Amino acid sequence: MARERRVFFRSRQPVLKLGKKVSSALVRECLLLVVGFLVWGGDIQGVSPVEARVAVNSSLASTSESIQQGRELYETGQYAQAAAVWRQAAKAYQARGDSLNQAMALSNLALAYQQLGTWSSANQAIATSLQLLSTTSTNSQHAQILAQALNNQGSLQFAQGQAEQALTTWQQATAAYTKAADSVGITRSLINQAQALQALGLYRRAITTLNQVNQTLQQQPSVIKVAGLRSLGNALRVVGNLSQSQQVLEQSLKLAQELRSPAEIAATLTSLGNTVRTQQKTQAALAYYQAAATASPTANTQIQAQLNQLSLLLETGELGAAQALLPQIQSQLANLPTSQTKVYARITLAQNLIRLHQAHSKSQTGVSSWLEIGKLLATAVQEAKDLQDPRATSYALGNLGGLYEQTQQWTIAQELTQQALVLAQGINALDISYRWQWQLGRLLQAQGNNQKAIAAYDESVQSLQTLRYDLVAINPDVQFSFQEEVEPVYRELVSLLLESSGTAQPSQQNLQKARQTIESLQLAELNNFFRAACLEANRQIDQVVDEQDQTAAAIYPIILRDRLEVIIKLPQQPLRRHTINISQAEFESTLEQLQQQLIEPDTFAEVQSLSQKVYEWLIRPQLNALNASNIETLVFVLDGSLRNIPMAALYDAQRQQYLIEQYGVALAPGLQLINPQPLQRQRLQALTAGLSQPRYGFGGLSYVEREIEQITSEVSGRVLLNQDFTSQALQNQVNSQSFPVVHLATHGQFSSNIEQTFVLAWDKPINVNELNDLLRTRSRNLSSAIELLVLSACETAAGDKRATLGIAGIAVRAGARSTLASLWSVDDQSTALLMSQFYAELASHQVNKATALRQAQLSLLKNPNYAHPMYWSAYVLVGNWL
Repeated sequence: MARERRVFFRSRQPVLKLGKKVSSALVRECLLLVVGFLVWGGDIQGVSPVEARVAVNSSLASTSESIQQGRELYETGQYAQAAAVWRQAAKAYQARGDSLNQAMALSNLALAYQQLGTWSSANQAIATSLQLLSTTSTNSQHAQILAQALNNQGSLQFAQGQAEQALTTWQQATAAYTKAADSVGITRSLINQAQALQALGLYRRAITTLNQVNQTLQQQPSVIKVAGLRSLGNALRVVGNLSQSQQVLEQSLKLAQELRSPAEIAATLTSLGNTVRTQQKTQAALAYYQAAATASPTANTQIQAQLNQLSLLLETGELGAAQALLPQIQSQLANLPTSQTKVYARITLAQNLIRLHQAHSKSQTGVSSWLEIGKLLATAVQEAKDLQDPRATSYALGNLGGLYEQTQQWTIAQELTQQALVLAQGINALDISYRWQWQLGRLLQAQGNNQKAIAAYDESVQSLQTLRYDLVAINPDVQFSFQEEVEPVYRELVSLLLESSGTAQPSQQNLQKARQTIESLQLAELNNFFRAACLEANRQIDQVVDEQDQTAAAIYPIILRDRLEVIIKLPQQPLRRHTINISQAEFESTLEQLQQQLIEPDTFAEVQSLSQKVYEWLIRPQLNALNASNIETLVFVLDGSLRNIPMAALYDAQRQQYLIEQYGVALAPGLQLINPQPLQRQRLQALTAGLSQPRYGFGGLSYVEREIEQITSEVSGRVLLNQDFTSQALQNQVNSQSFPVVHLATHGQFSSNIEQTFVLAWDKPINVNELNDLLRTRSRNLSSAIELLVLSACETAAGDKRATLGIAGIAVRAGARSTLASLWSVDDQSTALLMSQFYAELASHQVNKATALRQAQLSLLKNPNYAHPMYWSAYVLVGNWL
C-alpha cells in the first residue's frame, strides 16, 4: 500500500521556509530565518531571499528592478524563474564592475538553486559571492551583504548534511551581523546555530543558545519580536522542548493580537497547532488550525491551515468533519496562482483524499474516485514541470505512482515511480529517493521479483542511513512518522531477506544482512528518540560474542506482520534462525496480556501460562543448541512490544523454571552500540542519591533510606539524600571523584517521548538529555567511565507501548557501561532486599553484573513473600553485562 507523506503546512509570513532538499529535516524548521527579516518600505516583511539594506543608485535602476522581480518570483514559489532573473542581474552588475551588488545577487541565486535542488550550482554561486566579498572594500553595506551570504552558505551546508561546517559558518555570520549592528540578523543566526548544535548532539549548548535568543528577543520591538518568537517556538519544537515551544508561541500570539496583525496571528496559530499536535493534543490542534484559517488574510495561509486540519481530522477518524471541509479547500486551491505551494497543496489534498477513499466504502457518495484523485495528481505533475521544479515534479510523479499501486496497476505504477526516482536522484534528494526506492521494492515484490525488490529496499535503507539528520527531528512541513514511514522499510526488507523458498532456507548472507538491518533500525530509532543524530555504531557485531564473552548468546526476535523471526548468534558459530507462524496482532496481544498480568499480585497461573507461550516461541527451538554451547548469559536485542516484557520471567513449563533460573539475562539496544568490558575488581565505590520524601506530586518512597543503608553497608561511597540530592550536587559529586557506580533511588519515568523520560531530584525532574550532559561531564574531567548506573523506583509510562525506548536511551547516552532499571515501580521493601543482594554479589564474588542481578532476583524468587515475578523480574540490565 502506498504511504502518504503527511504535511504540516506553516504560513509563509513573516518568515519564508528554505531548503526544499530535506537533507536535513531540520532545514525546513530551523533555517526559516536563514535570510531573515527586511525593513522594506517601512514594514516588516517576511521575505526570502532578501536584498541587502542598501540604497540603489538611479543609474542602476533597471538592475534593481530585476532584483525585486526575482524576489517576487521567489516568494510565489517560482524558483526557476527567480533564478533566471537573478542570473541576469548578477551578469549586469558584473558588467558594471559592481562587485558588492553582484555578490548580493549571487547569494540570492544560491537560495533559488537550493530550492530547485541543484546543489552544485548553488554551492558555486555562494562560493563566488563570498569570493567577491573577500576582495571588496568593507563598509556597512559590505558587512550586511557578507552576513547574509554567510547565513545562506550555512543553509546550503546544513541542507547537505554538513552540520559542523554549517555551525562554523553561522558563527561567522553572527559576527558579521554584529559588525553590521543588525540585531535581527544576530537572532536569526543564533537560532540557526542552535539547530546545528542539536544535529551534532550538543543538546545543552543548543538550549543555552536558544535561551540567549529568547533574552535577545525580549529587547526587540514588538513587530520583530512576534516573528522571532514564532521562529524560536518552531526551533524549540524541533529539539523536543514542546512545553517551552508552546509557551514561546503563546507569547508570540499575544503580541500579534496586540498588534492586530491578521497575517502574524494566522502564522503563529498554525505553529501552535503544529506544536500541540506533536503533543497529541488533537482538539487543541484542530482549534488552532481552524482559528488560523479564519484569521488568515491570504488564500495561501488559509489553505495551509485547512490542509493541516484535514489531515488531523482523518487521523482521528472524524470523517464527516473532514468531508465537510473539502469543498472549502478545493475552492481555495482553485484560486491560488501556480506556484510550488500550490503543487504541494494539490499533492497533500490527494494524499488525504486517498485516506478518505480508503476509510469509506466505494459506493458511498461524496467520496472522490480514484480517477478524480489521479487527475489532481496529474495536474500537480504538469504544474511542477511548468515551474521547472524537479523536486516537486518527482514528488508529484511518485505520489501518482503510489495511486496506481493502490489500484494494483503494477506496470504503470513502476514506470511512474522510476521516473520520480531518476529525478530525485538527479538532485540528490535522498529524503524522497528513499520513498521511491521503497515504493519500487513493494511494486517489484508484488510482481514476484524478490531479488530486485531486495535490491530496491536495500537502496532505500542506505538512503535512510545517509539521511540521519532527516530522521531525528519533528519536521513541521513534512511530518516524518518514524513508525509509519521509516520503520516499515527496515522490517519489510528483513521480511524479504528471511523468506524461505520451498525447502530452501535463507542463506547466511541473508541472515547476516537481516541482523544488520535490525541493528540499524535500533540505531535509527534511538536517534529519532533523541532528535539528534548522536549515536554511532562502534563495534563489529560478531566481535562481542565471538571475542568478548564466549559464554553468551545474542538473541534477535524480529516481529513481522505475518510471523515472528528469531535469529541466534552463538560463539564461533554461524547464525541460527527459526520462524514462528503467528500474526503480529496475535503475538502482540499475548505480550500485552502478559505485561498486564506481571504487575498484578496473585496471578501466578496467568503469568506462567502466558510467559510459557513466549518461551516456546523464543527459546525452545534453540534450547539444545544453547545447552550444547554451554551458554550462561542470554543477551536479547529486543524488538517492539517485546521490550516491555522482562525476559527473566519467561517460563519453561517442562522444567517448571523461569528463564532466570537457567541463565543470566541482559538487554542490548544493539551489539554494535556496546563494548563489553569486565568490571574492575578494585573495591567498589558508589555515589548514591535518593528521595524518600514527596516531591513534585510524587509520593514518598519510605524504603529508600533503608535501601541506601543496605547499599552503603556493602559498598563505600557518598550519599545524597532528599534536600542534598539536587541536580547541581549530583553533578559536583560525579565530577569530583571516579565513582564506578551511580545509584539513583528516586521516582522516574521512561517514555517514547524524550520530554517525559526523567529522574526526579529534589530541585527538579532531570530529563534524559540533562542527565546525559550531567553524567558525561565526568568523562571529560576524569579518565574512568561510569561502570554502572542504577535507576531504582523508576517505571515505564502507562499506556506507552514504546516507553522502554527511554530505558535504552538513558542506557546508551548516560556514559555508563551498564544501566540497571525497572520496567515498573516495584514494592519498596522488595527493592531494598534485591539491591542489597545485588551489591553483595557484585562486591564479594568474582561474578559479572548479569550474574549478580540473577542471584539477587533468585533470592527474591525463593522468598515466599516475593516469589511472584512482579517483585523480582522488573529489573533489567541494559548494556555491558560483564
